[in-house]
Amino acid sequence: MARASEARKETRIQREKREAILKAALAEFSKNGFRGTTIDAIAAGAGLSKPNLLYYFSSKEEIYRTLLCQLLDIWLEPLFRLDPAGDPVKEITGYVRRKLEMARDYPAESRLFANEILRGAPRLKDMLEGPLKEIVDREAAVIGRWAEEGRIAPVDPHHLIFSIWATTQHYADFDVQVQAVLGPERSATRFADAETHLVTLFERMLRGGEGHEKPSEDA
Repeated sequence: MARASEARKETRIQREKREAILKAALAEFSKNGFRGTTIDAIAAGAGLSKPNLLYYFSSKEEIYRTLLCQLLDIWLEPLFRLDPAGDPVKEITGYVRRKLEMARDYPAESRLFANEILRGAPRLKDMLEGPLKEIVDREAAVIGRWAEEGRIAPVDPHHLIFSIWATTQHYADFDVQVQAVLGPERSATRFADAETHLVTLFERMLRGGEGHEKPSEDA
């Protein structure tokens, strides 16, 4: 049976309260982890009482799972944009750009996801083995066909996707380290510089090592 808060259409105020809860929860979970976060802390961050929060979410587990599922949707959306009929190099480097933008715009969400994975993904494994795997397998098949047709250099599609994830999300998950190494002046342009570097890196690999003075401007 649907809970009372879900059985009827939410009002604007109810939507705003749910969003406030999720925002406060993201801050707490990304800082303290699942075990170190309490319902009381989330409620305080959202400006609500504990009973009021529990009207919208039945438990800390439900809040955490909701955040992770929303993050997966956001994280996978750029992968859907790969156009099988498009130019393969432009499509893939466009994906690199979008993933780097997400690392810049959603750092707390990225760290939350990384922490869950490092713990063995106990609350997300079914999603990883189901919907995520299906989407990645489908898009990997597109990349694999491009390679078979000779439109890009031979490449393992799944490991290419893993490499894109690793190199772009590094700028969210290890941003403190990146800024410490680069220093204040270079940190200010770290995402623009990372884009130039990563797009050039992947372009050269996909074209079989051909050199390019500048990465393509097409996303």
